[in-house]
Amino acid sequence: MAAAPVEEASVAADPIIRLRRVTKVYGEGPTAFQALKGVDLDIAAGDFVAVMGPSGSGKSTTMNILGCLDVPTGGEFLFRGVHVERLGRDERALLRRKYLGFVFQGFNLLARTSALENVELPLLYRGDPKKERREMALAALDKVGLKEWWDHTPAELSGGQQQRVAIARAIVTNPDVLLADEPTGNLDSERSVEIMQLLTSLNRESNITVLMVTHEPDMAEFARTLIHFKDGLVERIDTAHRPGEVVA
Repeated sequence: MAAAPVEEASVAADPIIRLRRVTKVYGEGPTAFQALKGVDLDIAAGDFVAVMGPSGSGKSTTMNILGCLDVPTGGEFLFRGVHVERLGRDERALLRRKYLGFVFQGFNLLARTSALENVELPLLYRGDPKKERREMALAALDKVGLKEWWDHTPAELSGGQQQRVAIARAIVTNPDVLLADEPTGNLDSERSVEIMQLLTSLNRESNITVLMVTHEPDMAEFARTLIHFKDGLVERIDTAHRPGEVVA
């Protein structure tokens, strides 16, 4: 299946992400481990979703599949109506590069590189011209409140500022979906709230669909939808959640 239909289908459709009977098995024979046992899931465009569950519940495996970093063993994964499970490696990489942004717990910034150069990286890989890269990277840094810190290296930034740079790098390509893996895991409570407020603002103002894995219930409260995983399946979904509400 060619990558072009992803572009054509991007005008569609609700939900932006759909999983049907998705399974994932690691290994073979008697040592095989079934990480996902038939996951059904719809993610609406523009939603802010927190994914929760104990270690080994399947949430990280699901996020890797949604991020096109892994492929399901069985079932269907549709992104804007395109069957991602049918795409080849290069086509998945193209989808990932054009439509997805990633934020990690450990920031993953290049240590000896300025904030601006870190944010430019996805545009460099995409082949954008230097002048355009700089303008887009400065605009992304401005969105996260760090435009004036463009020439600072990670060592010259606080943990919260480093995560803001990482978020700027994730949104510089104007992705449809932002996948955040424990984005506040290395931050204190005050910085964590600042990062969650930033993600909420990006979700609302830029209409970026946010999918976040977290172990922290107070951080999950910023989401509108909570998806609970257990034993390789979706245990339950709490919808119409609003920041500040307490979810039982």
